[in-house]
Amino acid sequence: MILADNKMNENQENEETMKNEETINTESENESDGLSEETADESGDMPEDMEKTAGKSVDSKEGEKKGFFKKDKKKDKKDELIEELTDKYKRTFAEFDNFRKRSEKEKASMYEIGAKDIIEKILPVVDNFERGFKAVSEEEKNTPFAEGMDKIYKQLLTTLNDCGVNEIEAEGKEFDPNLHNAVMHIEDEAFGDNEVIEVLQKGYMYKESVVRHSMVKVAN
Repeated sequence: MILADNKMNENQENEETMKNEETINTESENESDGLSEETADESGDMPEDMEKTAGKSVDSKEGEKKGFFKKDKKKDKKDELIEELTDKYKRTFAEFDNFRKRSEKEKASMYEIGAKDIIEKILPVVDNFERGFKAVSEEEKNTPFAEGMDKIYKQLLTTLNDCGVNEIEAEGKEFDPNLHNAVMHIEDEAFGDNEVIEVLQKGYMYKESVVRHSMVKVAN
């Protein structure tokens, strides 16, 4: 009986020893797994909390950069005022320049209209001088009176020429409705088509505009 009890005690001690060894092995395995997980966390990706914190810091830096550039792009009030005043000055200067040019054209046009009006009133005097010379006989042309009238007539024509008034050439030229006024028409094979063969009243131009059309006779 004593031997049997001793064996049973030995068996129980062996079982307890084996259990203790198993628990020690499991604890050592758990510790090794924990260490491996910690090393994996340290060597691998960062935890989610740390990733969020890092993302926020990067976003904040980018936001600061964007805000900095926005401040640079925003114009100062002084610069805006300078640009506004410069634009007003340019517009005012352009309007004044256009007004000056328009006024000069209007003055030139008014001066030309006034000059033409005066010339139209002087031309009948020239016509009367020419009619009077046609009525003078060959004997009377050499008299002092006729010579004096001829000098006055030539002086009047010279003055008109100096002012820009010139006679329109008509006789022997082709009829031009812009310069000539046809009051008579004949058929004559000795002349060309639409040829001016006689000037009944002289026409005159003031610079580039017609003061009075030539009154002419046209052939064919």
